Amino acid sequence: MVSAQLQAQLEAQAIEVLHVGQFDYAGVFRERRLGRAQFEAWARAPRFANTLPKWDCADNLFAGGPYLTETVAIDEASLRRYPFEANAGLIIADFSGDSASLMPRAVLRRQIERAAAMGFAVQAAFEFEVIFLNETAESLRASQYAAPRQFAPDNKCWSGQTAAEKAGFVGDLVDLIEAHDIALFALAGELGPGCFEATLGAVDGLRAADNAGLVRQAIRAFARGRDMTASFMPYIGPGYPSIGGHINLSLADAATGANLFTDPQGQTNELARRFIAGMTRLVPEAFALCAHTVNAYRRFAPGSWAPKSLTWADWTFTTAVRSAPSAFDDARLEFRLPGADCNPHLALALMLGAGLDGIEQQLVAPDPTPNLGPDDIQPGAARFPATLAEAADRLQAGADAARVFGQGFVDHFAGVCRVESNSLARAVSAAELARYIEG
Repeated sequence: MVSAQLQAQLEAQAIEVLHVGQFDYAGVFRERRLGRAQFEAWARAPRFANTLPKWDCADNLFAGGPYLTETVAIDEASLRRYPFEANAGLIIADFSGDSASLMPRAVLRRQIERAAAMGFAVQAAFEFEVIFLNETAESLRASQYAAPRQFAPDNKCWSGQTAAEKAGFVGDLVDLIEAHDIALFALAGELGPGCFEATLGAVDGLRAADNAGLVRQAIRAFARGRDMTASFMPYIGPGYPSIGGHINLSLADAATGANLFTDPQGQTNELARRFIAGMTRLVPEAFALCAHTVNAYRRFAPGSWAPKSLTWADWTFTTAVRSAPSAFDDARLEFRLPGADCNPHLALALMLGAGLDGIEQQLVAPDPTPNLGPDDIQPGAARFPATLAEAADRLQAGADAARVFGQGFVDHFAGVCRVESNSLARAVSAAELARYIEG
């Protein structure tokens, strides 16, 4: 049922249309559009199709039935504006039956509840790099995705010239993002042709992941409205940078709100180091949670900026965890491994679950490595999986992953990753043909 409080919110915001749904494994918001009266009628016994955890990013079913509608629970706190039409809102309804434990948002919620039981409130924010292309959905398919036409081909990293030339473009995009009730810290040009970065503002953990999923939807829609494509593919190919979806996180005292990573001397404090220690142990084992596509592993090829093992240091861009220590309330840890296509809920669940493990078990972090390059491996460090198939095997074999995230989810998600890996197992690129066809 729709509570009196939610009804009052709908009235106050003059919402007459609800886009109601939930996020799938690709981080895509799958929804139904309902008029206000239809929403209230549906909400008496709400249900949603249980195919979401049973299909891949191309909408191909891979798991057995039954295929039916399962019960869902409406998260009334998730209500926000939906700026693509007048008097519209968006609200999330999560599975509450058999599929509940398999869904990314539920995996994250369990880690946030775990943090709360330890006395912590979670604050987080995502940074997404995105590449804009001068291609429509039709032109990409007509060219068979070959040599996509660039937008802002002369862009240089943090270029004031790009900022000046594209000020209207950026300003319009900022307006659209903020109209989703998404906290935005900055949006600016980044490294490479058509590359921009949206840095979101810090909010509570579940809202942060919701914001991350919806900001990509907003950016993609913005681009399509201008006959362009916004790509979050981690590596498009030669001539383009690899792009990330970094996560910034801090733990606060649940009672006082004080940032617990803050240090009077502006150093990475003991709690943050234990958090890093937990990531050092669990992330290599459960790596698939932050890299669940075949293309995500292209980003970790030699010569890229992406680190190849779990390293950390203060302020250093070439490490997997970049600590941003502070004597003020902005102290945080930045997880630099997820690609721009990551599932925000699972990537944040990985970071948080691993860090909480380190705190609970009082693990000791390795020494910081400010001088290592991204291709350098810290002595004794576990390397990350080289392929999605390897990541799936490590995840399913991992005792710590099963303990933290649940055996049922781990088994199912490992299967999801294998389906994704197998989908491209026989694919042959133009580069492979050029190298081998006449050999």
